[in-house]
Amino acid sequence: MRVDRFLKLSRLVKRRTVACEMVSVGAVRLNGRTVKPSAGVMAGDRLEIAFPRRLLAIDVLTADEGALKRGAPIFTITADRRLEDGEKPW
Repeated sequence: MRVDRFLKLSRLVKRRTVACEMVSVGAVRLNGRTVKPSAGVMAGDRLEIAFPRRLLAIDVLTADEGALKRGAPIFTITADRRLEDGEKPW
């Protein structure tokens, strides 16, 4: 599944266009690398998402669209830290 679609279906980001923009500007890393919005996400991958005041790291449990829509466990949060004013996430 595409990383922008995963962010939307997992409800980490409200809109797919916003998720696409975040990935395009480099605010999302997949397994430690910046990627394009069309990059594939699979179970076992690690995503790091930089929000304006927060850095969230998750481990993907499933990338199956059917499981996402049924409400199955999607990810586990491995790190969630607040960013100070002016601090860069990476």
